[in-house]
Amino acid sequence: MNGRDVVLVSLEPWDEVWRRNQHLAAGLLRRYPDLRLLVVEPPEDPLHDVVRRVRPRAGRGLRPGPRLDGVGEGRLWLLQQSKWLPRRADPRGDRRRARAVRTASVRLGLHEPLLWANDPGAAEVHAVTGWRTVYDVTDDWTSARRAPAEHARVVAQEARLLEAAREVTVCSPALARRKGAARPVTLVTNGVDVDAYRRRRARPADLPAGPVAAYVGTLHRDRLDVDLCVQTGGALGPEGHLVLVGPVALERADVERLRSAGVVMLGARPFTEVPAYLQHATVLVVPHVVDGFTDSLDPLKLYEYRAAGRPVVATGVAGFRDAADPAVTVADGDGFAAAVRRTLLGGPVPSAPAGDVPTWERQVTLFAGALERAAGVPHAATPR
Repeated sequence: MNGRDVVLVSLEPWDEVWRRNQHLAAGLLRRYPDLRLLVVEPPEDPLHDVVRRVRPRAGRGLRPGPRLDGVGEGRLWLLQQSKWLPRRADPRGDRRRARAVRTASVRLGLHEPLLWANDPGAAEVHAVTGWRTVYDVTDDWTSARRAPAEHARVVAQEARLLEAAREVTVCSPALARRKGAARPVTLVTNGVDVDAYRRRRARPADLPAGPVAAYVGTLHRDRLDVDLCVQTGGALGPEGHLVLVGPVALERADVERLRSAGVVMLGARPFTEVPAYLQHATVLVVPHVVDGFTDSLDPLKLYEYRAAGRPVVATGVAGFRDAADPAVTVADGDGFAAAVRRTLLGGPVPSAPAGDVPTWERQVTLFAGALERAAGVPHAATPR
């Protein structure tokens, strides 16, 4: 990887709510002192903002990334473009934005960068540039519920990436089975900063007093079972609170239903503050939809919850339903709210952090191996 730059086409923006991409990217930048990284964020969609009745915003363009501990200036860059029209009105928009990625990389002096494709839409960037590519599959978007035209686009783009990529990494065993049916893949699960959870933190001031059932993650219909959350909030009544911590990507009607049921939504919190919310929760919950899409996931909270050491109640989603951990209760339907209430009001439970939890340092090493193989750099074999 020496002298090799990387362009990451990401499914998420780079912000204070760190997800897999930020943890891996920060680890790579610290591992390779001469690496430079351009992160291509999802474009802003002003027209969609107008439809949702929120203030429209244009993309922020090319700009330096935030300062990272142990990473010098000028090594992390962000690019956010604007999607001014829907694809049916602007069918060439994706290809035009892909050419803008190439232009930005030239402007930064990135020489023959590796393409780290997290978004299936990165197939357009590969088509324009021909860069050596690693396809990092973190969600099976071909299984997500989408309009027919969008579903067909994602399926076609993923097929192109699976064929063209020099390396394919997946974050879950389910994805390894699905994507590995046609070609070799490398399993690189998510991880956690264990040290961040070993330090005891003060109770967050905005966490309600009394017993708390906490969920940490983006609030989106693709994952979150809104009906189940409403039912759980009602079942707890005045004796406890269901608290959702994370970016809110729900329609207004869903937000109003949750609030009417007594559910507390705190919004996004920086990743550095998340351990405090988990440490001081009475019980941690995973009220996820159970379907083909969520079955492909490797939830970050699987590792964060284990590191926090609090009791967990989850629906039967991947990662939790097979957990050989007495602190994890799996329940679906009407049984979920009852299990949360029973665990919440059953008395205090001391924290018992899990011992062997995959760390981000370990996962960065695995992912670095995939990048090095894609770049043609000799590297010790990694498990596949």
